[in-house]
Amino acid sequence: MDFLKTWFNAVENQPWLAVAADWGMRLLIALLILLVGWWFARRISRGLGNVMTRTGADPLLGNFLRNITYVVLLAVVVVGSLDRVGVPIASLLALMGAAGLAIGLALQGSLSHLAAGVLLMVFRPFRVGDLVEIAGVDGTVETVTLMHTKLRTFDNREVTLPNGKVAGDAIINYSALGTRRIDIVVGISYNDDIGKAIAAAMDVLEQDERILEDPAPQVMVIGLGDSSVDLGIRPWANASDVWGVRTSVLRAVKERFDAEGISIPFPQTEIMVRNLPAPDAPKEKSVQSA
Repeated sequence: MDFLKTWFNAVENQPWLAVAADWGMRLLIALLILLVGWWFARRISRGLGNVMTRTGADPLLGNFLRNITYVVLLAVVVVGSLDRVGVPIASLLALMGAAGLAIGLALQGSLSHLAAGVLLMVFRPFRVGDLVEIAGVDGTVETVTLMHTKLRTFDNREVTLPNGKVAGDAIINYSALGTRRIDIVVGISYNDDIGKAIAAAMDVLEQDERILEDPAPQVMVIGLGDSSVDLGIRPWANASDVWGVRTSVLRAVKERFDAEGISIPFPQTEIMVRNLPAPDAPKEKSVQSA
């Protein structure tokens, strides 16, 4: 107690010591706010990351939100600490706002891709491994980042699309529903038996185990072309079997039609020439002599 009384008396009698004590207390409180706030920021950001993981969110999205939350909370803690020390917060916030605006204008395109990447990860119109068509490009999704989406095309090329274009364009996901209908058009001659051709095509579909029974496959007349009667062959298969089933059915139908004597005609045009009467011969003019 005597020591504290002596110290307080010295502070009252020495102005510089009072100022030093005041600033020391401010720095101590600011440091305490910084340490406690940093601890809370880490705990809250980690808790958010764990929640995102339990809900099955995309790991990249979870890491992004966790880091954003940590940075925002840490910035609030730092501002609070500086305010306790005596730094003018209004000027600091104005400076940070101006800097943020300048950075936002400079990175406008990149920020739009970043925002689109977050939306893609939240709504998940496709996943890694899906077969998709985006902006006219067909391929398998290889990776999805916050800025870009990478596709691998059928001829083994890697296509990198900015997420802003991906989110702003039509996305066709061929793998999302698990099954797909295969549309095949085969023409037969007008002289062939349509019922026989339909029965032969149905028999081909029933022999392929990869073709699903539900929905049932269909074979029907879908058009009368210039050179052929067009049959629509529509089997259903798992998305992973589509190309194999398509090529197999095309070959099997051609071989079966050949065996059954059903022809697949070439494009042809009929020209009709009518016998018209010959035009009258021109009459000769008679010349009379005087």
